[in-house]
Amino acid sequence: MARITAGVATSHVPAVGAALDLGKSEQDYWAPLFAGYEFSKQWIAEQKPDVIFLVYNDHATAFDMKMIPTFAIGCGERFGIADEGWGPRPVPEVVGHPDLAWHISQSVIQNDFDLTMINEMEVDHGLTVPLSLMFGQPDKWPCLIIPFAVNVVLYPPPSGRRCYNLGKAIRRAVELYDEALNVQIWGTGGMSHQLQGPRAGLINKDFDSAFMDRLVANPDDLANMHHVEYMREAGSEGVELVMWLIMRGALDGEVNEMHRFYHVPASNTAIGHLILENKS
Repeated sequence: MARITAGVATSHVPAVGAALDLGKSEQDYWAPLFAGYEFSKQWIAEQKPDVIFLVYNDHATAFDMKMIPTFAIGCGERFGIADEGWGPRPVPEVVGHPDLAWHISQSVIQNDFDLTMINEMEVDHGLTVPLSLMFGQPDKWPCLIIPFAVNVVLYPPPSGRRCYNLGKAIRRAVELYDEALNVQIWGTGGMSHQLQGPRAGLINKDFDSAFMDRLVANPDDLANMHHVEYMREAGSEGVELVMWLIMRGALDGEVNEMHRFYHVPASNTAIGHLILENKS
């Protein structure tokens, strides 16, 4: 059967992708950030996942104010790279795993979670920046990728509890798939940041550190955090962190923390990164 062996959490700041694409990763401003992912590149090269179930949020490329599904799973064979206003990023297209995606859709929906199935869409920096941080700049991504978009843009977003329980349902679905696959689940977005209003530029290191501690050691309690607390403590975009709870819900109750990295600032955003492995 397929197994989820590890989870990755990482921010997905668009300027990080631009720094890579424009050859600025060794500049003084950016070098410390990219150094924090050197272990991660070595780790994932050794792990060799067959499929990554990548949880991210769309930034008005596939969806807009006319329609934003709460949870949308990419069931297509391929996903192009979106033009976010300055041309598509020069990264490989994303190749999906339709059979596994449809299997997960059926299983999760039968377990009372409503998903929107997407056969054609383009993916933006929310998905491509994490891939670039973990894999660098390859000619093609070394594994298949199932995009999973979560609405954290238009109120109301899903609760942390809903996301955590969804992660558990995704794990059950993966383990019912009758093929030996090494599957990883990634949760992206965050950490603390606010892009507009009087609190623009907000970064809360204490909150971010405590969030990572609780995500590793006590995720069930963390899942109770209300949207208002995310916004108060981590800024208007801090609610993106509920996507990390989908990843955590799909892992064992007790996990091995393989790597942790935190860096501020990166374009007015706190960068957080975790690698967690199942103990069993």
